[in-house]
Amino acid sequence: MSTERRAAIDIGTVTTRLMVADVTNGVVREVVRRSVITHLGEGWTRTGVLSEAGMARVEHAVAGFVAEARALGARSIACVATSAARDAANGAEFIERIEQAGVRPEIIPGEREAYLTFLGATYGLRDERVLVADIGGGSTEIVIGTASCAEGVHGVDIEVARSLDVGSRRVTELFLHSDPPTSRERAQAESWIAGELRPLFAGVRMRPHDMVAVAGTATSFAAIDLELDPYDPERIHGYRVAGPQLLGMVDRLAGLSLEERRHVVGLEPDRAGVIVAGGLILEAVLAYAGLSSTLVSEHDILYGIVLDYADNR
Repeated sequence: MSTERRAAIDIGTVTTRLMVADVTNGVVREVVRRSVITHLGEGWTRTGVLSEAGMARVEHAVAGFVAEARALGARSIACVATSAARDAANGAEFIERIEQAGVRPEIIPGEREAYLTFLGATYGLRDERVLVADIGGGSTEIVIGTASCAEGVHGVDIEVARSLDVGSRRVTELFLHSDPPTSRERAQAESWIAGELRPLFAGVRMRPHDMVAVAGTATSFAAIDLELDPYDPERIHGYRVAGPQLLGMVDRLAGLSLEERRHVVGLEPDRAGVIVAGGLILEAVLAYAGLSSTLVSEHDILYGIVLDYADNR
């Protein structure tokens, strides 16, 4: 039985995150987890490029993460960048910039992101057909499949895996311009989200048994529902958010100004600007899945990276 200490860095449109973990025969034990809201995608839906300020914030965060991972003795550091870096015209410049922080990110395609998300989100689940939803700032990954574990090997059987260009930052910048958003803006956003999701779900023949939602939008709504201050990942992981409660929280947040949202208990202030759009996306996915609630999981793409990358890079 051998143990390897691995580090994973995920550079998203809104958040940059680190996990250092010990992996022993497919069993993951977290050593440390960090998260910084860096807003890499700020303004990118309008300009098509990553801003200097956004790249600088990510570079600073990644440099700190790399130093911490090395100090903790991580044998490998895998770094992935997703939607904003994938779509930006200056993605190559961004890669060179982050490489100066000590690690070269891999800009992964949406299908790869969806697979890693499902692999991580279903860690610990056994033979259950689930829908995994990862609502990011620039895209949403939706995967339906079944997870299994045999002799320490975590495997997945994926039926549908799609990355859709529907994210909380993207929807906010496209539609939610007022503070607070107007009812017309919200209706336009909801209509657009539904149109983007509909083709995927039209091809799903059988409703999943359950839904697992990961990443900042989902964990934020769980924390708001629980009125957590400070944030407690152990209470978040496995928490179930019911559809009516989700709708109520989105309605409440949409009626508040940005400054008022910053003071909502359970919501990280820097996420206040994109949380309404994230909630609209989460509502739509849950409705299309035909389910009345979703589990919220702290196991996400970071778990997928540490489980997968050392053996497959």
